[in-house]
Amino acid sequence: MEFKHQLIICIVDEGYSDNVMDVAKECGATGGTVVHAKGTANKEAERYFNIAIQPNKEMVMILVPTAIRDKILHALYTKVGLDTSGHGIAFALPVDHTVGLSKPVPVPNTAEGPKANKDHLVKEDNGTTADPNDLTSKNDTSVDA
Repeated sequence: MEFKHQLIICIVDEGYSDNVMDVAKECGATGGTVVHAKGTANKEAERYFNIAIQPNKEMVMILVPTAIRDKILHALYTKVGLDTSGHGIAFALPVDHTVGLSKPVPVPNTAEGPKANKDHLVKEDNGTTADPNDLTSKNDTSVDA
């Protein structure tokens, strides 16, 4: 089964969630959710990794298209991984269904702007078209992955 989305979970020391989101957004993510957490690693883990483990953590959950998962994971490893001050770990889980996501629509980059042509309009299930750049139009925000 091929999955359209992945949930990237990155756990970092408290105070580093903004760094995680900055890195992920540079790679194409649009947002995430931060949950405050507490680590339970023991002294043996501290000796094994040769780091002091801070008990207060932040868990950042980022839902992304599968196509950019590896790019984000690599960037997280490089910028907030175990060998950095954030002491982060990251992993991804496949997501088989989603609801409440906007459909990604490429917007043409023309000198006249996105409304200069109709290429950016989305065909709705009811046969009408909607402009994703017009916040007053009614967009279908549910996606079945």
